[in-house]
Amino acid sequence: MIRVVLGHHGALLRGALAAVLSQEAEVDVPAQVDTAGEVPGAVARTHPHVVVIDAELACELATEELFGRLLDAGVLILIGRDAVNAACLELARASPRVGFIGTDASPAELVEAVRSVADGLPVMDPVVALAALRAVRNPLTPRECEVLRLVSTGATAQEIARKLNLTSGTVRNYLSHILAKVGARSRIEAVLKAQEAGWI
Repeated sequence: MIRVVLGHHGALLRGALAAVLSQEAEVDVPAQVDTAGEVPGAVARTHPHVVVIDAELACELATEELFGRLLDAGVLILIGRDAVNAACLELARASPRVGFIGTDASPAELVEAVRSVADGLPVMDPVVALAALRAVRNPLTPRECEVLRLVSTGATAQEIARKLNLTSGTVRNYLSHILAKVGARSRIEAVLKAQEAGWI
């Protein structure tokens, strides 16, 4: 029996995916979650063979440094053709068994991908693979990405400093490094470039 923890932000899609997987006699879905923080607990409780998660949740896991707590489970990331970015692809280095499958895959392809990841085999959707080759490597550190994500919410340097337990001067230093790295003249331009590249 292949145990699967399913993580997806959308309740409707999560339920549909669970229904598809549960129809297979050899697949069991003992846990469904909708936030990154819930994933490690679900993994610890159910000891799955595979964690199936959407790309957004996967990137949140990496940001929160939770990805390494998936024990020995394989990870299958559901990713849209237009959502392939360097940040998600960096996750391939975080777990010994990570696969990528497009959100437009058929139910049969999803089930086969789950089986492959459970068996320790690589899974890479051809469209995702092509997009991966074109993705630009993220020049920003995880902390710089975190700062820039907060900038994208409209937070000031002082607010970012309080949120991250930093001094305002340290935040300003991060921002100047970010502008230099992405070749932007303003914070707004830096946010737009980083979002377009999929770094935040």
